[in-house]
Amino acid sequence: MEDRDFAWFVQRVKERTAIDLSLYKETQMKRRLTTLRMKHGYGSFEAFWEAMQKDKALMGEFLDRMTINVSEFWRNPGRWETLRQRFLPEMLAQRGNVSIWSAACSTGEEPYTLAMLLSELGALGRASILATDLDAGALEKAERGVYHERSVREVPPDCLQRYFRKESGCYVVDDALKRAITFRRHNLLEDRFGGPYDLIVCRNVMIYFTDEAKNLLYRKFAEALRPGGLLFVGSTEQIFGPGQYGLETADTFFYRRLRA
Repeated sequence: MEDRDFAWFVQRVKERTAIDLSLYKETQMKRRLTTLRMKHGYGSFEAFWEAMQKDKALMGEFLDRMTINVSEFWRNPGRWETLRQRFLPEMLAQRGNVSIWSAACSTGEEPYTLAMLLSELGALGRASILATDLDAGALEKAERGVYHERSVREVPPDCLQRYFRKESGCYVVDDALKRAITFRRHNLLEDRFGGPYDLIVCRNVMIYFTDEAKNLLYRKFAEALRPGGLLFVGSTEQIFGPGQYGLETADTFFYRRLRA
């Protein structure tokens, strides 16, 4: 009975929002949403769904819970340093201008990190940065660019001083970085990928998807890259057999689209 109730809920969500929960790992997603349902006192997913239709705040909380809004600046600093010292200079030297997509950007820490790296290289004006996420609430936070201290703990002190101002105990991103990024709502599993991009950053998101969804997304990411372009993934998301997607390993957690 419980499995049928959740399956019914998954179908309603897909029909109403185009979000296919069946492409997320069921155990993790079902546990997360069951906790939310019980928190609000609903005995079934059917009752929870009916309530969501009448309560926009509840629908918003559902969307926030099912997306994974856990991020911070300079997450895994060594990998960002590799990007700053090696890959971004290579791209800029080869192409002059670079096109970057921060996919599933959550509340904006990763695209702002990219903007800081480009600014440090004197190349912020030579880059277009698109940052997308499924969660409209997360994107609103990203556009505001206001963060608690825990989010900036890995930011190098000189960058923290240069690109943030402190207000009421929070850190506010410099307006020049905000202007460099275009934030947009996007569903990775449903919407068209643009491109071609020189760099796609999608980190610590794929671990929540089924193998079927991962295979689809890695292929679509590769197709959205310019030949020789890079996909930068999270520290728990090593791609095994990248060649099946038209990719090759460029460095740890960096994958390059094969040239024709």
